[in-house]
Amino acid sequence: MAELRNALSEAGLLRVQTYIQSGNVIFDSERRSKADLAKLINQNILKRFGHDVPILVIEPRTIEEILNTCPFEHEKKEKSYFTLLYRKPNPDQVKDLEKISYPNEEFVIDGSVIYYYCSTGYGRAKWNNKLIERKLQTNATSRNYRTMTKLLSLCNQRESHD
Repeated sequence: MAELRNALSEAGLLRVQTYIQSGNVIFDSERRSKADLAKLINQNILKRFGHDVPILVIEPRTIEEILNTCPFEHEKKEKSYFTLLYRKPNPDQVKDLEKISYPNEEFVIDGSVIYYYCSTGYGRAKWNNKLIERKLQTNATSRNYRTMTKLLSLCNQRESHD
């Protein structure tokens, strides 16, 4: 992660900070376009590490909105996963995905976010990113409630120190 921080800092991102080993990066930038930032990050990771990975850039207010609009009650929300889609899916693809049902698993698709809860734990779930990506024909990344709230907290701490 230190090499990733260095690579992104050298690419012009400011105050680069990583959180856990899952590719979560917090940074500042004078660039405003999320598409430009995603391309910059992707190109630098490809150049430095040889990996062509999809990049999703989201702002703290988007994380806050996702958490605030979670349709699950508080107890379930704290054990939920949030799947972030790289593009808003086609309505017909959403309808097909909504037909899939597994015991102890529930999900709600809201635009480019899927709220997901499994009472037996994510590790035992049949629902996963591969299924979502295949059915919705887009890249997806999932984070649990704890990671989402921690990322938001780290962003808010940065803003309070500005």
